[in-house]
Amino acid sequence: MADDAGAKAYGSPVAVAAALADMTKDERAIWRTADVPGRPSVAERNLDIPFPYGWFPALLSHELAVGDVRPLRYFGRDLVIWRGDDGAARMLDAHCRHLGAHMGHGGRVSGSHLECPFHAWRYDGEGVVQDIPYAQTIPPRLRKPCDHQWPVVEANRLIWFWYHPDGSPPEWEVEAFPEASDTDWTDYEIHEWRVFGSLQNMAENAVDVAHFRFVHGTATFPTSEMIWDGPRRTSIIDAGLDTPQGRVEARIEARMIGPGQSATRFTGVAETLLVAAVTPIEKDEVRVRFCFTQPRTQATPVAAMVAHGFIHEVCRQLDQDKVIWDRQRYLPKPIICDGDGPILRFRQYYNQFYAEWADVSVN
Repeated sequence: MADDAGAKAYGSPVAVAAALADMTKDERAIWRTADVPGRPSVAERNLDIPFPYGWFPALLSHELAVGDVRPLRYFGRDLVIWRGDDGAARMLDAHCRHLGAHMGHGGRVSGSHLECPFHAWRYDGEGVVQDIPYAQTIPPRLRKPCDHQWPVVEANRLIWFWYHPDGSPPEWEVEAFPEASDTDWTDYEIHEWRVFGSLQNMAENAVDVAHFRFVHGTATFPTSEMIWDGPRRTSIIDAGLDTPQGRVEARIEARMIGPGQSATRFTGVAETLLVAAVTPIEKDEVRVRFCFTQPRTQATPVAAMVAHGFIHEVCRQLDQDKVIWDRQRYLPKPIICDGDGPILRFRQYYNQFYAEWADVSVN
């Protein structure tokens, strides 16, 4: 690892700053979700690897009202989600089993069922056809659930669905975070990006301690306590921060439950819960939404300024990461140096979420 003086020389200013320096606030908001022209193909970037399985966010709960039908595109598949009159959200593959109409465009809710816009076939949440209005009998095979099921639950003001390439049932539950439903905490402040890369590369960022100096310009290489527990990984960083009011003890506790659910609690300077809604769209495209909530007691002018500045800094760091991720290749056998952080240990943990290719992430 470079000596401290050398690291400072490399890291100040951060190299990605030039890519972002001339953007106005409005231009950066557009850039966060705009296409990246001329980016190499999935094959050229070695991104043609399986999707990991787990719980992933589909929508924020408020984005799907009772009676709503929405088309979705995740995991390289067309999907449809709806909220029945009973208030429950349900999801299916989007195309009708009859003649292939996309039920997310023009489909409507009938009770708790989804009605296809083409011939009004009505489906339940397992893909069983419950009614064909012009037929006297329903063919027996339509009385069977679809092979691929999409279990759906709601927690933390988000609608989560279980993805498994074989349609296998969930192996763990979505974890609820008390702050997300606490009326003493604010509504979510939401920031969104499209990242043109793989979930694997993005996930490794959390344990790649060396990049914090050279991408984000931090003064030190952060160290953390790591707890590995089945599908759960927890990282705890205790650090003191210098503020105008003096030294403040701060803690960052990041919790990852499978590849699709993560939350980070920040305490000390600005109490914050960040729920990260990160879901693959294609092999080289991921939808990212950061959902921040903070105690309403931080709404006083000084506290609000600090809290808002904290959120701005977290988003600024993701902007910097995006410059890298949008063009990064996946390397199945990276050359790791001392000081890089537990990247290979993380790959061993992450490997458990691949059902199709057991050696995808192990060096």
